[in-house]
Amino acid sequence: MMLPLFPLNTVLFPGCLLDLQIFEARYLDMISRCMKQDSGFGVVCIVEGEEVGTAASRFAAVGCEARVCDFQQRPNGLLGIRVEGRRRFRVGRAQVLPDQLTIAEVQWLDEGEDRPLLGEHAELAALLAALAQHPLVTGLGMSGLAASQSQLANQLAYLLPFEAQQKQQLLQLDDPRQRLERLRALLDGLQQEFQ
Repeated sequence: MMLPLFPLNTVLFPGCLLDLQIFEARYLDMISRCMKQDSGFGVVCIVEGEEVGTAASRFAAVGCEARVCDFQQRPNGLLGIRVEGRRRFRVGRAQVLPDQLTIAEVQWLDEGEDRPLLGEHAELAALLAALAQHPLVTGLGMSGLAASQSQLANQLAYLLPFEAQQKQQLLQLDDPRQRLERLRALLDGLQQEFQ
């Protein structure tokens, strides 16, 4: 399947919301097509290059499909959209079109079996609930509630202030349980930094 890509300096996770301000012609056209066709586009994290101008020269091999769930014209006249992360994918062959839009063959990734939350996840669930009180998170409309290991792992990985490379490693893990274990290890590392 061919998917238009939107390389960003961020990592989007399934079930998470991201606000974007669109001003480049290539992305205005892409969003217009996606909305007319009720289709999505791929968000991939930039490894080398910039968000604006010529196409990013290198981006991560795994990304997340984004679907527009809301849009409005901003006071500055630019288009503001809110997207929701859907399915993860692996990027295959990519090409840059004359307008600098990158399109790629993608392969949808299987999600590991999603399991209910266990007692051992109570601390992480409490952390997510606390994060949901932050003004930036409430502004996105993310509830801070997770009904499964996958939801908990995705929302924490998205909201916590890890480096893009660390978030990318989390996105690439297929099993939600592994993602939670890795999150715990990263959190332990953060705690040690501040002690």
